[in-house]
Amino acid sequence: MTTTSSSPTLAGAGLEALNERVRFDLACLNLPPANWVPARTGEQGEHVHDVVIIGGGQCGLVAAFALMSGGIRNLRIFDRNPQGLEGPWLNYARMETLRSPKTLPGPSYGFASLTFRAWYEAQYGNDAWEALDKIPRPTWMAYLSWYREVLALPVENGVNVEHVTPEGDLLRLELSGDGAPAQTVLTRKLIMATGRDGTGGPKIPGFVEGLPQTAWAHTADDVDFAALEGKRVIVVGVGASAVDNAAEALEHGASEVRFLIRRAQMPTINKMMGIGSFGFTHGYAGLSDDWRWRIMHYSFITQTPPPRGSTMRVSRHENAFFHFECGVEATRMEGDEIVVTTRQGEVRGDFLILGTGFEIDPLARTELAGYADRILLWRDCYQPPKELAHDELGKFPYVGRDFAFQEREPGSAPWLKNIHCFNYGASVSLGKVSGDIPGISEGASWLASAIASRFYQEDVERHWQQLQHYDAPELQGDEWTASPLPND
Repeated sequence: MTTTSSSPTLAGAGLEALNERVRFDLACLNLPPANWVPARTGEQGEHVHDVVIIGGGQCGLVAAFALMSGGIRNLRIFDRNPQGLEGPWLNYARMETLRSPKTLPGPSYGFASLTFRAWYEAQYGNDAWEALDKIPRPTWMAYLSWYREVLALPVENGVNVEHVTPEGDLLRLELSGDGAPAQTVLTRKLIMATGRDGTGGPKIPGFVEGLPQTAWAHTADDVDFAALEGKRVIVVGVGASAVDNAAEALEHGASEVRFLIRRAQMPTINKMMGIGSFGFTHGYAGLSDDWRWRIMHYSFITQTPPPRGSTMRVSRHENAFFHFECGVEATRMEGDEIVVTTRQGEVRGDFLILGTGFEIDPLARTELAGYADRILLWRDCYQPPKELAHDELGKFPYVGRDFAFQEREPGSAPWLKNIHCFNYGASVSLGKVSGDIPGISEGASWLASAIASRFYQEDVERHWQQLQHYDAPELQGDEWTASPLPND
């Protein structure tokens, strides 16, 4: 089935026409419905939110829309960044375009009018859409900002969740930031839509411990690329973020950029692209632990290559060098010069960029301080065959289909079931449905359905009372006349 035609009414019609279409689509489906979850108050009469979402990026937005579409409307979304800077897109992401195909539905949640294509065509027309290759990174951020606005999603910017403390069957969130509505708030459920580093943080290898902070940066840091003009830059790694940061350094006038790559050759095949399907999205989570581990282990060891466009963006510069089988063994300073010892010898430079990715480590999350060690991890419940051993995979949280953390020791932290890991940390358990663009609508649907189910079960006594007390008649008594049985 071919679906390349454009909308005859919306292509080039402008955003207001598309906004009207979105509103019409929602009205046709009676969305969002009225809130059905019984209100709660804390012991001191404090308002209790049903859900709080940490993160106003693409996962937080679609999670909120899914919940509101299910009639769960007593929710808030907190994001630490200013409006328009949610997520990585205008912060530390430095690729020119997204890797994902432009045709993916992304966070549209089944609504054609909410897709990136609908948004793009409404402004620029079908010809521009057909001419578009990959989605420019700032354009994707502009789309997400529109998505937030047209759906009136309640994102509160400048709010950081410092810590989460259990309080009976509720969670108390300690807040900070210029936009913080109060020092604390209470919620029944917490969704951590915190992105790639959402269950850990940037991976900082030990070999930089002896270097001054001014000599190096991680790709997730705010790098002053203008200061690298005329400098010799060393980049550790050759993943997408490493390549994008190298390109920025070269384009800002670095005298040279040298990649130190542990592998013997460049990875060229994105293995996960080869099995993406409706079946994989919905079937992966139901596989045995053996199969899930095997698939993710293969993905990790084969490594996802950087996009072709990003790599060409680097290699067009004659002063870019790819050094393979050059795993880093140590670093030291000699005056203002960085000296990196590799398996093949020494490399000298002026600045070091770590393209080492992110690590999973719940203990690194300040929000979970004091009880993160009670979270069940994959290494706690699955021991792979020796040939499939992988320390990093073992650190991922072992979450259920509802994305909720589970207890390492039953009964030690029952409140963990109220914290939902809707970020990269859930990928070993559930697949690519809580961070990557292709599956986030499906993941949001699972999340909202699970939370709705749990709320109804927890409140069943109140719903039973509501059922018994409901007394709005449909019949008024004048719709019929009683007749006696005929007597023969």
